Amino acid sequence: MAVTAPTPPPPQITFNSVHVEGPYIALTFDDGPNPTLTPKLLDLLAAHHMKATFFVIGQNAADHPDILRRAVREGHEIGNHSWSHPNLAKMSDEAARRELQKTEDAIVAAIGKKPTLMRPPYGSITANQKRWIHDEFGYRIIIWDVDPLDWKRPGPSVVTSRILKETRPGSIVLSHDIHPPTIEAMVATFNQLDAKGFKSVIVSDLIAMAKPLPPKPSPTPRASTAPAASPGAVSTPPVPINTPGG
Repeated sequence: MAVTAPTPPPPQITFNSVHVEGPYIALTFDDGPNPTLTPKLLDLLAAHHMKATFFVIGQNAADHPDILRRAVREGHEIGNHSWSHPNLAKMSDEAARRELQKTEDAIVAAIGKKPTLMRPPYGSITANQKRWIHDEFGYRIIIWDVDPLDWKRPGPSVVTSRILKETRPGSIVLSHDIHPPTIEAMVATFNQLDAKGFKSVIVSDLIAMAKPLPPKPSPTPRASTAPAASPGAVSTPPVPINTPGG
C-alpha cells in the first residue's frame, strides 16, 4: 500500500521577526522618501556599513525617484507601503489593489525592478488580503516586533532607548524617515547597536537567514506523592499590528 507523503506547510507570508543564528536584525523605515531627511539617513547608514529596507509611499517615490536609486545603489531595499497610506483593512480589494499597483509602478519607474515586500500602513491588513496580495503581487507581508513609536516624537533619546531595549537577533525594527527627531535619534541608535554587535541587513536577507525554531524540550517528570495542582495557562500577548505606527 502506497504511503502518502505529508503535505509540506505553505510558505510563510507574514513576518514580524525572523529566527536567525547570529546578531542580525533588519532596520526598516516607512513613509519616505523625504527629500532632506532620507539622504541624511543614507549618509548615516553608509558611515556605519548598515543596510536598511525602505517601505515607501508611492506618491513620495514618484516625486523623488533619485533617492530610491541612490538607496538601491548603496545596497538598501525598497518595499511597497501603498500610494497614500490608507488603512487597507477597511478598503475594498479593488481599492487596495490600486494603491499597491500605483506604488509598484512608481518603484519600477525609479529603480527598474519590482519590489518583493510590502508593509500595510498601520500594520492593518486582513487574512484574505494577505493571501491575494501574495498570490497576485508575490509580496511577503512585513510587520515588525520593535516599535519605538517615533511618530509620536517622544524625543531622540527615548527613541534610541526603546529600540535598544526591545531589539533582539532577528528583530524587524520600525522607524520613519519623515520625522527630524527620528533621524537625530539614529546617530546614537546606530552607535549603540554597533556596540552591542548587531548587524543590520535588508529584510529579504534576514528572511533568507531563517532557521527552524528548535524543538521545545520535553518536561522532566517529577516524582510526587500527591497530584500537583494544574497551573493556569500562560498566554503570551501577540505583537500588536494595528497601531498608528507604520
